[in-house]
Amino acid sequence: MEFSLNGKAGYVKTESYDDETTQNLSEHYQGIIKLLGEDETREGLEKTPLRVAKAMQFLTQGYNMNPDEIIQSAMFREDYQQMVVVKDIEVYSMCEHHMLPFFGKAHVAYIPRHHITGLSKLARVVEAFSRRLQVQERLTTQIKDCIQKTLNPLGVAVVIEAQHMCMQMRGVQKQHSVTTTSDFTGAFLKNNATREEFFNIIGRKHY
Repeated sequence: MEFSLNGKAGYVKTESYDDETTQNLSEHYQGIIKLLGEDETREGLEKTPLRVAKAMQFLTQGYNMNPDEIIQSAMFREDYQQMVVVKDIEVYSMCEHHMLPFFGKAHVAYIPRHHITGLSKLARVVEAFSRRLQVQERLTTQIKDCIQKTLNPLGVAVVIEAQHMCMQMRGVQKQHSVTTTSDFTGAFLKNNATREEFFNIIGRKHY
C-alpha cells in the first residue's frame, strides 16, 4: 500500500494487489458467503468478496517481506555495547487456528556486539513476521532468532503481550485475558540482572 500527497484532497491512498490472487480469493469468499446462508448478490454483499480478498492480502503481506534483509539494509558498525530497547511496538496478526486477529504490543531489546541497526528496522521485523498466519509463541521466537542471526549481538530479548479474538469472540469468551510470551538469547538468558533491567525498562515485572 502506498500513500501519495494530493494538494487539494490531502492524502490519497493507492493500493496494489496481485490481480490473479485477488480474483481467486474473491471467488472463494463468494462461495463462503453463500454457504453461510447469505445472498451473495444483494447490494451490501456484492463487493464484499473483493474487499475481503484485498484485506487478506494486506493482512498477510509479511510473506512477501524478508526480515533478514530489513535489518541488513541499515546495519552500522558501532562499539556501543549497552542495551538497546524498542518497546510498545504495535502487533497485529492472524491466529492460524481460527484465522481471527490477535493484537497487542511487542518489546524488543538487544545488546550490540559489533553492529547496530536502525531502530525502525526492529519494528519492521516485528511487522514482517506478524503479518502472516501465526501463533504468538512462534512469532516471539522468530523475531528473536532473526535479530540474533543477522546482527549477532551479545543477546536478544523479546516479549509480546496480546489479546486473542479467538478467546474473546468465541471459545471461552474471556474478554480481558492477555497472553504474554517471551524469549531470550545470550546475556538476557544467562544474566538475571540484565534480564531484570530489560523488564524494568519496559515497565513489566519479571515473568
